[in-house]
Amino acid sequence: MEASGILIEKLKEFEGLRLEAYRDVAGVLTIGYGHTGSDVKEGDCITTYYAEQLLRNDLGATEAAIRQLHVARTQGQFDALVSFAFNLGIGRLNRSTLLKVIREGGSRSQIRREFKRWVYAGGQKLRGLERRREWESMRFFE
Repeated sequence: MEASGILIEKLKEFEGLRLEAYRDVAGVLTIGYGHTGSDVKEGDCITTYYAEQLLRNDLGATEAAIRQLHVARTQGQFDALVSFAFNLGIGRLNRSTLLKVIREGGSRSQIRREFKRWVYAGGQKLRGLERRREWESMRFFE
C-alpha cells in the first residue's frame, strides 16, 4: 500500500504550506508541508514544487515504516497510521498504546480513544491536532 490521494490532500491541509523555515509549536525547525530534519536551516526558503517533493520523500519513509508494522489491513488504516506517524514520528507510534490496542484487536471505541489522546504539542492542547486525530480515527475505519 501507499498513501492515497485523500491522505496527501489531508496532509497538505493539516500541515499547511510554509515556504520559509519556521519553528513549530514544539520549537522544531520546519518548512514546506511539515518537513523537518537536519537539512532545514534558519532562513531557508523553498518553492511550492520543492515542498511537494519533500512531502513525497518524507511520506515514502513513513509509508515504508508503516508497512513494516504489518497492522494496516485497509487503505483507511494505512492512511490513518501514515498520517499519525508523519506527524509524531514512527518511534512514538511504535511505543504507543494505540499500536498495542490495534495489535490486540481493540474495539472501534478503544482505537478511536487512543488516537484522540495525541492532541498536545509543547504542553498545549491544540485544536488542529484534535481535528487531525478525529480525521485519523475516522479514516482508520473506512
